[in-house]
Amino acid sequence: MNNNMLPTISIICPVYNEEKYIVNCIESIISCDYPTALMEILFVDGMSRDSTRKIILKYIEKHPFIQLIDNQNKTVPFALNKGIAVAKGEIIIRIDAHASYSSDYFSILVKNLLKLNADNVGAVCKTEVLNKNKKTLAIKNVLSHPLGVGNSYFRTGISKTMEVDTVPFGCWEKEIFEKYGTFNTKLTRNQDIEFNKRIKKGGGKIFLIPDTYSVYYARENWKDLFNNNYQNGKWNILTVYYTSQFSSLSIRHFIPLCFILSLLIPLILSFINLNFIYLTVLSLVAYLLLIAFGSIKIAFKKQLHFLSLVYTFMVIHFSYGLGSLIGLLQIPFLKKQ
Repeated sequence: MNNNMLPTISIICPVYNEEKYIVNCIESIISCDYPTALMEILFVDGMSRDSTRKIILKYIEKHPFIQLIDNQNKTVPFALNKGIAVAKGEIIIRIDAHASYSSDYFSILVKNLLKLNADNVGAVCKTEVLNKNKKTLAIKNVLSHPLGVGNSYFRTGISKTMEVDTVPFGCWEKEIFEKYGTFNTKLTRNQDIEFNKRIKKGGGKIFLIPDTYSVYYARENWKDLFNNNYQNGKWNILTVYYTSQFSSLSIRHFIPLCFILSLLIPLILSFINLNFIYLTVLSLVAYLLLIAFGSIKIAFKKQLHFLSLVYTFMVIHFSYGLGSLIGLLQIPFLKKQ
């Protein structure tokens, strides 16, 4: 495909306090093989309080195809919708500031979007950390393992193009948003999953491709990892509430909640009959054996710290499940509001 045949693209990146990651992100974009004359980069900022805006403005001085747009509403769906509204490109590509992109990322996405006649195309998202030590390497590997992220193919990797329910980020022809609407602004998280469910429900096709990749930089301590996954878990429940349909998400999103309930419900019932406590113990022991076995395999294969792996699995699963439980408990109060 020569330059005369390439469509124009608008790359939309929601940002908020991303000073640690924004340089890597921008450098990877401006180093890509897509002609800059055919692209615009829209950083939609939720009024960052660190040096994110200052860094972006510095790049704008040298690269006029970069723009900075204010997002007073702060959240991601508002940022995406603002970007879509002003985008001039024939194709919209959503990216994340917490990531960097291979040099052929945009050209491969565009090529496959057109070749597959797809409604959305995404690529594998490899997990990486900026600083490597026993804790961060454990986090990196758990977030790339089926025991940590389930059947999330864009995280665990694929060897051939496959039709899927959702992809990280996204690449769409602009008219897609006229057909399916824009992002649901009620959803602080999961707005991309919900939008992709709308595409699938409307008969559209979404493909995950192995030909290129992005690199997602994970949180590097257990506290930030806990907070991020807690919010993900909570918003799984709130997504169902705000969309009024379970089909907005997949079964795997609710497994951590089921695990937490398997511990709590028998524990509560044990006040009536002490024998119920054995169900809690059984569930916890089975869980610990499962993650211990998984951690041993990863530790031996990649020479990683066993206890850091076990603890990382526990942080991810418990935070996600607890977040979902709190989301569930919040629903009656949301109805009152």
